Amino acid sequence: MAKSEDFSINTIIGPGTSVFGNVESGGFTRIDGNVLGDVKAKGRVIIGERARMKSNVSGTQVTVGGVIFGNVLASERIVILATGLVMGDIITRRIQADEGCLIHGRLHVCQTEDAWNRALAEFRDVTGLKESLAVHKLSFPKPQRV
Repeated sequence: MAKSEDFSINTIIGPGTSVFGNVESGGFTRIDGNVLGDVKAKGRVIIGERARMKSNVSGTQVTVGGVIFGNVLASERIVILATGLVMGDIITRRIQADEGCLIHGRLHVCQTEDAWNRALAEFRDVTGLKESLAVHKLSFPKPQRV
């Protein structure tokens, strides 16, 4: 019996909607609004043409039609439409980039399970380090005039 894919949308962030904080979804997620925070989906993610995000995005299949300032982790594939802009690193197994799209960052296309696991570990190490530095910001005393 062939595996049927579930296309029902679990989460929608519509046009004119802004989310300030992380979003975790159990399935298919569509974003047409603004998000300031990470998006983690256990299914597909569609970033609509009018979406504007300052986020790290992860899902099984990610389609980008809008703007993402952050990294994208797509365990199966990523599609970047002609209207799409990704300002960050991309880690995936397959990519489709339409003519006219913009990508500014490193691109890791992993063809083996070993390469995927290495890229994923490196991504998590870097992400964890950045989060740790953000939490433990070094503060220096202000210089005083004499």
